[in-house]
Amino acid sequence: MKEIREVEKFLKSEFNEKIGIAIILGSGLSNLTMDLEIIKEIDFEKIPHFTKSNIIGHDSKIILAKYKEKIILALKGRFHFYEGYDISKVVLPVRVFALLGIKNLIVTNACGGISDYLNPGDIMLIEDQISMFCPSPLRGENINELGTRFPDMTEAYNKDLLEKTLDIASKNNILLKKGIYAFFQGPMYETPAEIRAYKNLGADAIGMSTVPEVIAANHANIKVLGISLITNKAAGLGGKLSHNEVLEIAQASENKLKELVKLIIEKVF
Repeated sequence: MKEIREVEKFLKSEFNEKIGIAIILGSGLSNLTMDLEIIKEIDFEKIPHFTKSNIIGHDSKIILAKYKEKIILALKGRFHFYEGYDISKVVLPVRVFALLGIKNLIVTNACGGISDYLNPGDIMLIEDQISMFCPSPLRGENINELGTRFPDMTEAYNKDLLEKTLDIASKNNILLKKGIYAFFQGPMYETPAEIRAYKNLGADAIGMSTVPEVIAANHANIKVLGISLITNKAAGLGGKLSHNEVLEIAQASENKLKELVKLIIEKVF
């Protein structure tokens, strides 16, 4: 809790505004902040207990911005479990969001499609998640200031936010798909056999982030809207996988995702 409080204190010394929405931007999606009015930008390295990500596609900056009179805190990049961080470090930003009084979180990622209806370039709203292979960020002594010992995960992704987003997308001719997102520890991509196993478990898409953050957000009673950009067919369903391919598809598709996120900020929250 001490580290969380120190980050909270630092950010409060930098930001005076009341923040309504937080956004975590996944691989290759940092340009989603380009159409926002930037109030302040801080490198991760200047924030206590934050470190610069070594993963290409993560800019490692925290942005305070405004759009349509809404105040937004955006993370351009995130901490991944596969980078060697303890799971508590992975969810540190989300716990700081809670102490800052932020009640709404948009979490984005670039991930692989498992189900046949998902193709590279598709946008998928996350309906639910499979987290059984994710070390729980709630393990250990409970932080009572944030939430209860045994938080309910029945609605990990807020259904009201999801339905409103689907409605907005329909009215603006933005094609959205829905599905279940599964966590994989990485950093290696999954084997074809593992993908078949995940498919049998009910997963529609798979990636190496998001799930720990969503668990921490639910623990702290933050409403979550999850958006995945499908950048590739998962292992065994297409060609060989590479991070460069992920970034290329993410960058090629980010304009439609950017338009969607702006509409969500304006009309949902």
